[in-house]
Amino acid sequence: MTVTVSGPDFIALQVRDVEAAATFYEAHLGLRRAPASPPGAVVFATEPVPFAVREPLPGVDLDAVERPGLGVALWFRTTDAQALHDRLHAAGIPIVKAPEDGPFGRMFTFVGPEGYVITTHDN
Repeated sequence: MTVTVSGPDFIALQVRDVEAAATFYEAHLGLRRAPASPPGAVVFATEPVPFAVREPLPGVDLDAVERPGLGVALWFRTTDAQALHDRLHAAGIPIVKAPEDGPFGRMFTFVGPEGYVITTHDN
């Protein structure tokens, strides 16, 4: 029997303050909490892959890194990247890369809770 992997099935960011991070994703990106989450985490009802914020795993010290997630590219799809950019910019959310047209539609990059860098696109 051959074992195969079909791809990412769940994505979770480790954060210092789960509730503050969850509130950010709800308030600024419009994500909705899933009906159930494990202790120490908030899972969102995102598709096709569930997304969550969670307490750090044992041995993970987020204070020991300059920026969590360095080297990982996290992308979210949106219906209107320019409108989302404008809303985040108006709310004072740091924008790392201004909106531009790319291979995945209109896209831009911002800094989310805990310093994670997130790109959004609308295609």
